[in-house]
Amino acid sequence: MFNRGQKLNKKLFNKNIEKASLRDGYGEGLVLAGEKHDSVVALCADLTESTRTNAFAEKFPERYFEIGVAEQNMAGIAAGLGVSGKIPFMASYATFSPGRNWEQIRTNISYNNSNVKIAGHHAGVSVGPDGATHQAIEDIATMRVMANMRVIVPCDINEARKATVVASEVWGPTYLRFTKEETPVITSSETPFQPGKAEIFWESKSPRCAIIACGPLVYNTMLAAKELEGEGIDTIVVNNHTIKPMDNALILSVAKRCGAVVTVEEHQVEGGMGSAVAEVLSSNLPTPQEFIGVSGVFGESGTPDELIDKYGMAVKDIKSAVKKVIKRKNGH
Repeated sequence: MFNRGQKLNKKLFNKNIEKASLRDGYGEGLVLAGEKHDSVVALCADLTESTRTNAFAEKFPERYFEIGVAEQNMAGIAAGLGVSGKIPFMASYATFSPGRNWEQIRTNISYNNSNVKIAGHHAGVSVGPDGATHQAIEDIATMRVMANMRVIVPCDINEARKATVVASEVWGPTYLRFTKEETPVITSSETPFQPGKAEIFWESKSPRCAIIACGPLVYNTMLAAKELEGEGIDTIVVNNHTIKPMDNALILSVAKRCGAVVTVEEHQVEGGMGSAVAEVLSSNLPTPQEFIGVSGVFGESGTPDELIDKYGMAVKDIKSAVKKVIKRKNGH
């Protein structure tokens, strides 16, 4: 059932649920971080409005740096600022940063443990009509493999705002992943958020499967859990917003209770959040697992809903994966 202890949006299952873009949460959080810390600065690669960096640039023009279409240079400049007492946030589309400038992030930022916050926008296939070249579905994999790098994937605008502010207060390289489209507001201002600590958003009485999700697909996961409970299949839903460092204790706890796991992400299943969960389970508590995500193909143009459905990340797909993994658990 709905976990009221997490103080989620009371209208979560309302057909007219409020929707907002995660990038707006980043823009709001960046201004808040700038107000709290004079050392916060912002950089952008010619996408100030699209990444919602414009609000910070307007309020703190002396702390904003427009780099232009030069993502590699942006990473190098941010790295220097990050080892010089500043807290730089660098923003672009995720296909360009960390896509185009991955090596500069690795060598200049991560290797030097520079205090840089990397905001990757328009991630996932839900960027829609922009097509495969602009649909970052490999970024979690490429960023979580870096030493020193945190990886955070907020589920909605509120969590995006909180993650941005918290990133300014925690030392070290951090990757923040944001989607473009307006998505359901799952959490409230009072919902707990702590990097590295996953949260249980749904818990039925006798759970037979743990569904571990990140990003806006947490909403589809909640809908699937509600429908499954109506069909007599109890589950637990975990909002696993921090991919690195992951909350291993909670992952192992729900896996032990349920004996079966489904992971849900808007990303390639290879190397993503589901793979990170599988690494934890295989080393500590081998558990049947099914993966929801993009399976080894590139995206294409279409509406967000069409693409989520085509690539098997819709409510019906999550429900099917849960039923499949429960059968596997039971030896069928």
